[in-house]
Amino acid sequence: MTLEITKHANARMRRYGVTKHVIISVIDTPDAVVQGYTGRRIYQKKLNEHVLRVIVEEHKNIRRVITVYKARSVRYEI
Repeated sequence: MTLEITKHANARMRRYGVTKHVIISVIDTPDAVVQGYTGRRIYQKKLNEHVLRVIVEEHKNIRRVITVYKARSVRYEI
């Protein structure tokens, strides 16, 4: 599958210090995947006391990363 990263997601990656390699790792080996709004998938990976959440739209052979953020792991059951 082809991976596309939106401008917004790139800005968030810089803000949180997350590389494309990490995003690929989260998508390929998530700790959990939950359904988001409008058919989006939320890939989650636990990182110490945080959870990295990667919101993705999938169409045919394209995965488009919409946004990325870190959240406290106590908010999400992983």
